[in-house]
Parts: sequence; C-alpha cells; structure tokens
Amino acid sequence: MEQQRYHMAVVGATGAVGEQILHILEERQFPIATLKLLSSKRSAGKRVLFKGEPYIVEEATPNVFDGVDIAIFSAGGSVSKALVPEAVQRGVVCVDNTSAFRMTEGVPLVVPEVNESDLAQHQGIIANPNCSTIQMVVALEPIRKQLGLKKIIVSTYQAVSGAGLAAVEEMREQTRALLNNEQPEAAVLPVGSEKKHYPIAFNAIPQIDVFQENGYTFEEMKMIQETKKIMHMPTLEVAATCVRLPIETGHSESIYFETETGGASVQEMKELLASAPGVTVQDEPSAQVYPMATTSVGQKDVFVGRIRRDLDRDNGYHAWVVSDNLVKGAAWNSVQIAESLARLQLVRKTGAVQ
Repeated sequence: MEQQRYHMAVVGATGAVGEQILHILEERQFPIATLKLLSSKRSAGKRVLFKGEPYIVEEATPNVFDGVDIAIFSAGGSVSKALVPEAVQRGVVCVDNTSAFRMTEGVPLVVPEVNESDLAQHQGIIANPNCSTIQMVVALEPIRKQLGLKKIIVSTYQAVSGAGLAAVEEMREQTRALLNNEQPEAAVLPVGSEKKHYPIAFNAIPQIDVFQENGYTFEEMKMIQETKKIMHMPTLEVAATCVRLPIETGHSESIYFETETGGASVQEMKELLASAPGVTVQDEPSAQVYPMATTSVGQKDVFVGRIRRDLDRDNGYHAWVVSDNLVKGAAWNSVQIAESLARLQLVRKTGAVQ
C-alpha cells in the first residue's frame, strides 16, 4: 500500500524555529502531499526553499487552512490563540509550539518519549511543551518509570535564542560594545515589555518571562506545571529557577531529583539513561566528558552527564542536562508529534492523500 501523505502547513515559517521545522521535515522525509508556509502579513511574500523548490510564504488567515491535515504553529501565543481554533474548525490537527494551550484541560501536552499515548485523546490541538521542560522530562522519565520520582529541583542556564532573534542580535551588539569599551544598550532582555532591561553580554539574568505573585517567573511556573501534567503526577514536588546566560543556542540544566526507591548506583543510573529513547549519556569525569551547550547545537537528543549520588540522601541524585532549545526544545519535538500522529493514525482525514 502506498504511504499516506498529508497536506501540511507551517505557521511562523520564516522564524528561527520555523526554519528548523522545515529542515527537519525535509531531513525526516515526512510524507507531505502539499505544503503551505505561513507567516504574519509583514513576512508574507518571502521566498523559502524546501527540498530545493521555492515556496512563497502566505499570510496566515483562517481560510488558508482549508484542506490542511496537520499544521505546526510557531508564531507566538497571540497568533495561536487567534488561528488554532479557526484551523481546528476546518478539520486541521494543530501542533502548537507556544504556551497558548499547554495547560488547557483536554489538550494533550506531549513529549513523544514520555507520553505519546496522550495523543489518542486530542480534540484537534496538541501542545508542544516549553523547551526547558522538554529536555528535563526526557532525561527523568526513564528514571521515573524504573525508580519512581518524588521531588525535582532544577536550575536552568538558558540560551538567548529562546528569547528570539532580536535578543540574539542584541547580545552580539552588546558584546561588540563591551569589547570596545563602549556602553552596551539593552532593550529586549529579560522581557521586552518590562520597564527595565539589562545587558545579557557577560552577564547572568535571573529572570525569564514576567514575575508571578508567588515570586516565581512565568517560565519557572511553566516548568513546574508542565512537568506535572506530562508525567501525570499532580502531587510531584517541583521547584525551578530559570536564568538567562549569554549563550546563543543550547539550554543547560542542573537537576536535583529524589526517587521513590533509593540506593541505585551511579552506574545503574547511567545504564538506565543510556538505553532510553532520545537520551545520550556523556559522563566520564576522569576524562572531562560531560554535556555542553556548544556540542548540543543541531542535535536532536537530550544529553545527560555529571550524574552523581547526593551526599546526604540515599534517594537523592544530581545530573547535568543539555539540549538544543530550537531543535528538541521546539522544532524536533513538534515534528516528532506529527510523526506519531501519522504512525498512530490519529490525523483527521480531511484531505489526506492515499
């Protein structure tokens, strides 16, 4: 039987994540019948190459989703809130890479290595989790399955690309200014809409997204709430501190976690992780082998190292987890979801080509 092909749309096709989505769709040879590249009115009309063929980017409006089977959204929460319901009404299955629907009841929040089975419950919308959440749950899921999980305390060291292309360019300009003994200008970080802005070059900013009434930032609350939802563990103890560093790509995380069952050795933990899907263990302290942001760039896996027992708790462990925030943290996870939908035959057949 000929492989089924799908009418696809990518919303936000000219952005950093959109470019990665197109690259991965091409690399994975996803079965595409037709492809629509969509963007804001400002970017409409641009020409983008896919499989060597030029595509003209169209403005994303409700009617362009007629006849589309799967749409991957990565153009910001406001765009998703406006257009995802319109697309669903037209029979489209939407994979949304924003925070718009992540905590909406009835919307699966999916990392395929962790909770692919949740896709069966979708009602037209599947949410792609936060980039920093994705890499953490991929690393911890094999441990949770084998040893149980009681508590997570995570500190993140997040790349500037997670805040968009304008933030990356600002970091570069600030770096040039400081190296030339000039005063750096800041207008983007930590949050563009906030009153105060700080230089990221040669700095560490302990704020990602806006602060909530409880003293945590929205980014930190995303990690806390999303982890519980993905793992189906509403009582799991999770705390997060999210920090922006002057790194272009690649999020790093220092994770302390407590298992239900204590006593597992570091070697057993390494073997457990090494056999898990989507995980690469890089952990040879004597040879200074451990994950780093620079070596994660362009890679689909989540890299884990510095695994060690806590010195005071038999069921406590520490690990260092790194992943490309634009690839596994966004584009690859979205395409993985689309691949899972196709393999599990969970795509509505609005116009799928046999």
